[in-house]
Amino acid sequence: MSYMVEKLSELSMGGDNWASDVPNLQKNLRILNQDQIDLAKMLLHEGQSHLFANWAEQGVDDEKKTCFFNQVSRLNANYPGGLSAYIQKARQLLADSKTGKNPFEGFTPSVPSGEVLTFGDDSFIMFEEVGVKEARKAAFVLVAGGLGERLGYKGIKVALPSETTTGTCFLQNYIACILALQEASCKLLEDKYPVEIPFVIMTSDDTHTPTLKLLESNSFFGMKPGQVKLLKQEKVACLDDNDARIALDPNDKYMIQTKPHGHGDVHSLLYNSGLLNIWHDAGLRWVLFFQDTNGLLFKAIPASLGVSATKGYHVNSLAVPRKAKEAIGGITKLTHADGRTMVINVEYNQLDPLLRTTGHSDGDSNCETGYSPFPGNINQLILELGPYIEELNRTHGAIAEFVNPKYKDSSKASFKSSTRLECMMQDYPKTLPPTARVGFTVMDAWLAYAPVKNNPEDAAKVPKGNPYHSATSGEMAIYRANSLILRKAGVQIADPTTAVFNGQEVEVWPRITWKPKWALIFSDVKKKVKKGCSVSQRSTLVINGENIYFEGLSLDGALLINAVNKAEVQVTGSVENKGWAFKPIDFKDYSVPEENRIRGFVIEKLEQLEKNYSKPGQFSLQ
Repeated sequence: MSYMVEKLSELSMGGDNWASDVPNLQKNLRILNQDQIDLAKMLLHEGQSHLFANWAEQGVDDEKKTCFFNQVSRLNANYPGGLSAYIQKARQLLADSKTGKNPFEGFTPSVPSGEVLTFGDDSFIMFEEVGVKEARKAAFVLVAGGLGERLGYKGIKVALPSETTTGTCFLQNYIACILALQEASCKLLEDKYPVEIPFVIMTSDDTHTPTLKLLESNSFFGMKPGQVKLLKQEKVACLDDNDARIALDPNDKYMIQTKPHGHGDVHSLLYNSGLLNIWHDAGLRWVLFFQDTNGLLFKAIPASLGVSATKGYHVNSLAVPRKAKEAIGGITKLTHADGRTMVINVEYNQLDPLLRTTGHSDGDSNCETGYSPFPGNINQLILELGPYIEELNRTHGAIAEFVNPKYKDSSKASFKSSTRLECMMQDYPKTLPPTARVGFTVMDAWLAYAPVKNNPEDAAKVPKGNPYHSATSGEMAIYRANSLILRKAGVQIADPTTAVFNGQEVEVWPRITWKPKWALIFSDVKKKVKKGCSVSQRSTLVINGENIYFEGLSLDGALLINAVNKAEVQVTGSVENKGWAFKPIDFKDYSVPEENRIRGFVIEKLEQLEKNYSKPGQFSLQ
């Protein structure tokens, strides 16, 4: 607290006079300890005397007053530089917002350098194999601070099934992928001392306990409990006006209103946790960041990690081809008139005007490929650990912030509701030196990107041809990706039909799913699928086992295969049955579980062939 007292030296230290302009605080000074007095002085110095305006006299609500200072202490401790720095930064950003200051003033945009991959070609396969080798030196960080309310789902988003054929939830899928990478990486290097890939989950007040419960009730989905660390994100103070006056809860005069600070907090949480240095000392080289509801992500991870290792990128942003003006940020190189450069995400509504004001008369337009030359950012990052630690030691994990107040009118004099400072995980490169090697890896969206973030009503309003980003489209994207991967491997996959669920027209491919241990990368698929296989459009194929091989299979119906690791199963011949079918439902039919309502369908399991191989050995399914 000594630093704070120095900062407030202009406040009289003699007696209680320093609080004389705030009588309701002055009346309560005798119940405050020294730490609370120092916090009160800091608040007055930062123009926050209104916080005490309606305090009761000493002896009334004293416990609530203690709670108030406990909250102030937490807000002060959890922000780099303390609450004073937060307020001062907020004043500057609010002033810039009111005057309409352009955050990109002086910068000229250009297309950065990166790697554009084509699924299944020799280069892609090479990068995948390099990535699997590197995985044993990686740590994974999942940003999972949100509830599923925006989706029409009351639970935490990572508990939502990524697809309903198997019911595998997002968190279970992510852990299965990490464990498969862990095993494959050690096998490739014939490592006698298998490593355990660290897995960190950033939670919030809303998601921390449910996430822990989900993990514990499912035995951490096969991961050792010690591999998983939960880091809880704290909230920041809300602001009532352009002077950055802290907002009180309208229902409690002793409680400050708070809101989430954004997923950029993951960097300061990692810095303060001490985990980065532990990983570095253990020989780790990479940290991979990803968000909570992209069921395709791990199909892109091995090749992207291979690109980072091969190209020596300090920062590698995963990206997808992006149509001009599409509502997804573009990865852009910015060069300032003073020589500074950075490679960052520029939001789609900022990129077009930025290009137009810097000599690009067509603005954000498609090039000869049919896409914008600025690839679409999907908020998945791969950072090299050593340079990452160096940067965080310099910044203490602080990320460039922004403010987005909703003004009552064009005068910008007052807000419709309180605002707060926010930060984004992907803005980490903004503070990097020019020597930092920042690049990107582009893959087709069908392989890498199918986020689930819109509820059925909002998704149904999306213009035809644009991605819905709903639970419906997210599930269908998984079947499409698996079908296209098998088709690339030589399987005759029937073309999809179209159907409408919850007002969204989607392609319905065969319902094909497999566990990551069966095929983590494309070369795995090619080893396990031989010639002469075909799958009809109405079919369902569930592959759950490491050593399941297909040759000459003709599937028209539902086939489920479960096998222990040491069971080798050869699948051939013809399988035909009534199969499983999608039954449309209304998302307002509350007799149906939420996870089905938000998709607009349930699966009717009419008939299937299910084979279980629970003992080691060699088996044939004909």
